[in-house]
Amino acid sequence: MSKAAEIDIASVSKIYGKTTAVDAISLKIPAGSYCCLLGPSGCGKTSTLRMIAGHESVSIGDIVLGKEVVTHLPPAKRGTAMMFQSYALFPHLDLVDNVGFSLKMAGVDKETRRAKAMDMLKLMQMDAYATRRPAQLSGGQQQRVALARALITDPEALLLDEPLSALDPFLKIRMRAELKKLQKQLGITFVHVTHSQEEAMALADIVVVMSDGRIEQAASPRDVFERPATAFVARFMGDHNVISGKVIGSDNSLVTFEVVGGGTFSASGEPKPAGVDVDAAIRTDHVRIGESAVKGLGFTGIISNIEYRGASVKLSIEGAGIAEFTAIITDKAFYATPVAVGDEVPLHWDVEDAIILGTLNS
Repeated sequence: MSKAAEIDIASVSKIYGKTTAVDAISLKIPAGSYCCLLGPSGCGKTSTLRMIAGHESVSIGDIVLGKEVVTHLPPAKRGTAMMFQSYALFPHLDLVDNVGFSLKMAGVDKETRRAKAMDMLKLMQMDAYATRRPAQLSGGQQQRVALARALITDPEALLLDEPLSALDPFLKIRMRAELKKLQKQLGITFVHVTHSQEEAMALADIVVVMSDGRIEQAASPRDVFERPATAFVARFMGDHNVISGKVIGSDNSLVTFEVVGGGTFSASGEPKPAGVDVDAAIRTDHVRIGESAVKGLGFTGIISNIEYRGASVKLSIEGAGIAEFTAIITDKAFYATPVAVGDEVPLHWDVEDAIILGTLNS
């Protein structure tokens, strides 16, 4: 395999008429890393991937692969390969000819390209099916063939557009493990578009959370999970409650704020002037039932819903001016002191589990 390349996206925008799909994003993806572009539909993640591939033109800015500016190069000259969501296999060709197709287009002789295609199918454990057509394969097998076809050109970066979305839940988890193993084995840069938080956390070295054509946060999965940069990231990742209010005071590294029509809360963060709007994030799995020993690190609310999840129980709570608050507690803790919908319960958390969030412009 060829050497992995660093990908540098420098102030890149994609504009369609009056719509800005990607808004002046800058991102460095280290060589040999697994990067997931994550976000809801329409956030700009697929447009970004397609601009890296050269299937979409860049309106403003540059894309650098390794040391070469590839902004205006056609896809075949970039050193990248793209695997499409639909797999796009040729139904009339067997697997060897499907995998070797790009080499045929490049004028490589039949014997050489068939030998290389067989090597690729072997890498994907699909060599036993070499003479079959795509319609005779399962979804997971088709995906392996599409991967083999993308990798036969020895790319420096492999670009994957929602590669697991067509698979059933069990196969998704298995293919996730295979993708990660393949990336480590090949050592090339993978850029993978997904709307699944779980998929991004399981696969990536770097998770890039996007919203409205902009990057909200680019960090390791653990950083994104434990230290969301903005209220959008905290809400989208689904592992934090977000409480919004106005600052009433700051003391060292603790900011105290008031929620409209409700309680007063404290969270760790840089001191802020009184009257400023703030968002604070509180880990859902660190919320506990019981009174808080410290003012501002809890409230009393009404249970509005209970979901049993096996190892854990998800409680939805309303109160203290908060319409929606989630506590995820262990099944052991729940059954030790069970609660029911309609019950009034005190909740609390530790000071390190409440953090003041930044905004995209801060």
